[in-house]
Amino acid sequence: MNTYEQIDAWIDAHFDEQVRFLQELIRVPTDTPPGNNAPHADRAADLLRAMGLDVEKHPVPEAEVRAAGLESITNLVVRRRYGPGKSVLLNAHGDVVPPGEGWTHDPYGGEIADGKIYGRAAAVSKCDFSTYAFAVRALEAVVQPKAGTVELLFTYDEEFGGEVGPGWLLKHKVIHPDLMIAAGFSYQVITAHNGCLQMEVTVHGKMAHAAIPDSGVDALQAAVQILNALYAQNTLYKQVCSAVEGITHPYLNVGMIEGGTNTNVIPGRVTFKLDRRMIPEENPADVEATLRRVIADVAATVPGVTVEVKRMLLANAMKPLAGNQPLVDAIQNHGQAVFGEPIPALGTPLYTDVRLFCEAGIPGVIYGAGPRTVLESHAKRADERLDLEDLRRATKVIARSLSDLLA
Repeated sequence: MNTYEQIDAWIDAHFDEQVRFLQELIRVPTDTPPGNNAPHADRAADLLRAMGLDVEKHPVPEAEVRAAGLESITNLVVRRRYGPGKSVLLNAHGDVVPPGEGWTHDPYGGEIADGKIYGRAAAVSKCDFSTYAFAVRALEAVVQPKAGTVELLFTYDEEFGGEVGPGWLLKHKVIHPDLMIAAGFSYQVITAHNGCLQMEVTVHGKMAHAAIPDSGVDALQAAVQILNALYAQNTLYKQVCSAVEGITHPYLNVGMIEGGTNTNVIPGRVTFKLDRRMIPEENPADVEATLRRVIADVAATVPGVTVEVKRMLLANAMKPLAGNQPLVDAIQNHGQAVFGEPIPALGTPLYTDVRLFCEAGIPGVIYGAGPRTVLESHAKRADERLDLEDLRRATKVIARSLSDLLA
């Protein structure tokens, strides 16, 4: 057998162990919000150490975690130094959105049925804790590299932007690799992604008894007018197309709304939170200024109404850096060999914390275990699942690629 076949054989021989490792990770909840994720880091560290991987724990100070809207964060770093040469970092995140309703499997059970593993984060992205850890183990068992460094980075705030995960570690110079690969959940190599602006809008009116509505100012009616104006922007956005394959046009969504005090009371306050996806060609400052202007213009037409607008998140788009080509080439070559089909390199309408590495000048791509499309994974929906053969094959692709990158 050649080296790649030996890597594949090692992964096949240890695959049951890899699946058990992923099951254990799924069984420790990491709902974000609220974001009490340090317990999962402790469990993951114990499991990694049991496999012979030394783990650094980097707890983020509570004040910084709270300021980010979370409860507890401990980032994990595993460093495997083999000798002089380039360093390659593999980053997966363990935080997830809460399960929601409609599950037919325990969202924290790690149940296996029909060749698939079910659970929140099975596909996004605890699976790549296992993809990357077992790829490194296969690399060391078979190749025994003598050059370069591989680092595993496991973080817990991607859902909130990554600022107390990769952002914090980059800021404090805990990490600064030459190349990086981040968790993915499709067959493609992702080289670019959308940006995201999230804002909280609070409309203030004046409460009043519903029997005498003219004595108040209805914040909800004003909010409806603002929402209509915001949603109308989507018609304009469809006329703005990205040149990046895999990315179409900008989009605005309002995901949360709350307000009022009772059914028989004119609501004096309504708050909603919006999410504006930005294509790589857009300027985030211009996008935010336009939204603020749309909101202010409508509010100005409603007597007695005031509006507060607060930015919650600004995640820049990921734009490819020229130095990412070795990553793209290795993953495409081995992806085609393992999956038996071409592996395209393209963009995605999602946003991730990989942008933070690119902003720091570190070339990166997104690739990991997942189905052909995000939709198939049920990511952020009920019954999130991962085909175990996709996990096996992605692990082989990463291990083979590391062998090339460190050669």
